[in-house]
Amino acid sequence: MAVPKKRTSKQRKRKRRTHYKAEPVTVNMCPNCGDPKVPHRVCPSCGHYGGEAVLDVEIE
Repeated sequence: MAVPKKRTSKQRKRKRRTHYKAEPVTVNMCPNCGDPKVPHRVCPSCGHYGGEAVLDVEIE
C-alpha cells in the first residue's frame, strides 16, 4: 500500500490545482429574437429551439 513519506505542503497542493478553474458560460444569440441564450437550450425569452416554437411564452 502506498503511503506518503512526507506531508504535501499547501503550496504544492495549490500548484497542482491551478488548472481546476471555472470556465465562462458560453452564450449564443437566439436566431429568432436575438436575445442571448445558452447553446442547445430553449430560448427563455421567446421559447424557440431549432427554428420551432417549443414553449408558449408571452412577451410583455
